[in-house]
Amino acid sequence: MQICVCRTGQLKKLARDGLYKMSNLESLSHLTFDNFESRGQIGLGPAQAASLERAFNHARQFARTLDGWLVLQGPYGCGKTHLAAAVANFVVDIGVPTLFLTVPDLLDSLRFSYNDPASTFEERFEEIRCSQLLVMDDFGTENATSWAQEKLFQILNYRYINNLPLLITTNLSLNQLEGRISSRLQDPELVTRVKILAPDYRRPMDDTGHSELSSLGLLSERTFGNFSLRKDENLEKEEAKKLESAFKAAQQYAEKPRGWLVFQGGYASGKTHLAAAIANYRSAEGIPPLFIMVPDLMDHLRATFSPDSKTSYDRRFDEIKTTPLLVLDDLGTESMTPWVKEKLYQLFNYRYNAGLPTVITTTDKLSEVDPRIRSRMLDRRICRIYAITAPPYRGGR
Repeated sequence: MQICVCRTGQLKKLARDGLYKMSNLESLSHLTFDNFESRGQIGLGPAQAASLERAFNHARQFARTLDGWLVLQGPYGCGKTHLAAAVANFVVDIGVPTLFLTVPDLLDSLRFSYNDPASTFEERFEEIRCSQLLVMDDFGTENATSWAQEKLFQILNYRYINNLPLLITTNLSLNQLEGRISSRLQDPELVTRVKILAPDYRRPMDDTGHSELSSLGLLSERTFGNFSLRKDENLEKEEAKKLESAFKAAQQYAEKPRGWLVFQGGYASGKTHLAAAIANYRSAEGIPPLFIMVPDLMDHLRATFSPDSKTSYDRRFDEIKTTPLLVLDDLGTESMTPWVKEKLYQLFNYRYNAGLPTVITTTDKLSEVDPRIRSRMLDRRICRIYAITAPPYRGGR
């Protein structure tokens, strides 16, 4: 028997609708390659736009071949979930059974299956790990209990051994993931990793591509070209030497930001100018950093607790702590409440463990810095400290 031609289209639609329902894509069916802006919004720097286009091309290629694994890394709102859903929608549309799950939801579905009379845990677990294509969105946002990490490892390891296609999105670096999982995600023969540098698409940006949190626009004129080494002043020899050393270190860091760079000194000694010069240099390269005064940073975090806030605290804090280059100006001028102290430690500890480039300016002596933060600053493997001992700059002799 053959299906009547007038029924073929209807049956295909029913089959496709069934796949969409099974795939958890019904609410994401509008996210496709056609409506993804592959160069991002207006105002993106060249490097940010290029990273977004590279991710778009890799995702489209992966959807066509389903070969290996694809890992999309980047901050909230950069387009990872849109691309992952576009891959899943493309694949489902050609009839490939797919599962699209955020990792917290995946783990919840496994927990609920213990008490679900319609499906056993073993059946649900097998369905997930054996899906023809599995998309795991927001990897790393789950509550990382021992049970959760073990289940995730079992899923990934099964697909790794059997060479089953997998797409993962995450805002974490690989060294922040569980060791066994991180190891498999670094296999170059199986895994393609693409890092998206674009900022949150839903977050306002100014014409230069800076975050709404950044105050760099107010310091756009501060560059290396107009930084004064104060040779026309009667600086002490040691003061002039330290100022020049800090200047050269800032220039080198701007070329290739690695680790932490700390400028310590009195008010108006040139610390903020050097930090802003680094940030402006990186912006000109097309990768705007987040430049923010520490008191303003804490105000932005507090503002998320307002009922009128459109951004959650978790999202805002994650945006700050994961930014590719963070410039923290005036550390130590904030009101040091226990809450502030704890948030700063969490921020520094995260960036220390993740090895994320960070520039810090402070008027505090190292002995006055929180001991937990100070211990990380004193790690010579990651941090360099330059003390500027010159007196306040007054614009010439």
